[in-house]
Amino acid sequence: MGLESLNHNFLTGTLEDVVKWARQNSLWPATFGLACCAIEMMATGASNFDIARFGMEVFRSSPRQADLMIVAGRVSQKMAPVLRQVYDQMMEPKWVISMGVCASSGGMFNNYAIVQGVDQIVPVDVYAPGCPPGPETLLHAIITLHDKIRTGEITRRPRRTPLVIGQPA
Repeated sequence: MGLESLNHNFLTGTLEDVVKWARQNSLWPATFGLACCAIEMMATGASNFDIARFGMEVFRSSPRQADLMIVAGRVSQKMAPVLRQVYDQMMEPKWVISMGVCASSGGMFNNYAIVQGVDQIVPVDVYAPGCPPGPETLLHAIITLHDKIRTGEITRRPRRTPLVIGQPA
């Protein structure tokens, strides 16, 4: 019969499947809490919700050690270049979760000082809605990101070209 008749398991799986499994189960988040959503992000790491079961128990303080950025809260225009610099310093492959309505769309702060969506600065993979979203919502976003990594949907996402001021989009 040969190996074709066997179901995929840890012996017969492809190397790509093993790499996806390893990436999915070893995300290292960077600490990037900007407002009230950061309190909920910290609560997710506490014992009641315990993201250690996903291999994410340690929030990295250095972007060079992280591959997941959780943008929690509103991003000001002054903070936008710093956010982009931290993102650029992260190791590849890297992922972004936009946590909260302020990070996703500017929220109730529709003014010149707040970025109206963090996706204008970095490519966002998963949005966690709410004001502030609870730890359950962040856990759901993490599980959604795990599914995207496992299915390979992340590697097929379209890359945004940077918008140059003065040229048509």
